[in-house]
Amino acid sequence: MSIRAAAQKGRSKAPQSPLRGKVALITGGNKGIGLAIAQALASAGCDLVITGRDQSTLDRASRELSRKTRVLAVQCDVRYPREVEALVAAAKICFHRLDFLINNAGVAHPNFSAERLPLESWREVIDTNLTGMFLVTQAALPLMKRGSAIVNNLSIAAKRVFSGSSAYNASKHGALGFTNTLREELRGRGIRVIALLPGATDTAIWKAFWPDAPRKKMMSAKTVAEAVVNALTVAPSSTVEELVILPSAGML
Repeated sequence: MSIRAAAQKGRSKAPQSPLRGKVALITGGNKGIGLAIAQALASAGCDLVITGRDQSTLDRASRELSRKTRVLAVQCDVRYPREVEALVAAAKICFHRLDFLINNAGVAHPNFSAERLPLESWREVIDTNLTGMFLVTQAALPLMKRGSAIVNNLSIAAKRVFSGSSAYNASKHGALGFTNTLREELRGRGIRVIALLPGATDTAIWKAFWPDAPRKKMMSAKTVAEAVVNALTVAPSSTVEELVILPSAGML
């Protein structure tokens, strides 16, 4: 694990927003939906902590986002507790608190039936998509106060199943159970928990699932990000518990 960009400073030109001055931690914020959410939150005036396993894409994302706001970019694999602990410690030193946690880091696996799926593929997906979400949440909660929010990016696969995706389906179904439990546990503390369930979105994850998928029928990551920002700006006396967003073309 390494920290390459320590709170790169930039001046936000965003108009006044209820999110201005908030601090958001986004796992997997170096690409795909995570990067799109980071871009949307930066435009709304948030300071950011972003993570990723790949240093080159993390550096690229950090340079881009730092044109709008302050960014702390930390290389982190959410499967490993020590790396997660170091990530949150760095966020605490830099920003002292977290207002939003976006658990977005996730991986998929090639299309294999359950009887043919390699154990190492199963473990990587479960450890990243489910255990990693637990580890980051547990580490981040001490920095979160009343009025903050957690968004768990689950995918529509949290409620439906797709043949050949047993580990991915299992990880997302488990993550939905974790999310729903967490919501009930945190109600009294005034911390909102949002289950994000996007359908088919045009990101690189389809290279593992379905390389020839019809990308033109999919939503853009920007569309999903805009929905997340809207959910975070509802009145403090209310909450969005599940955010389901699907392509209008009817594709899952």
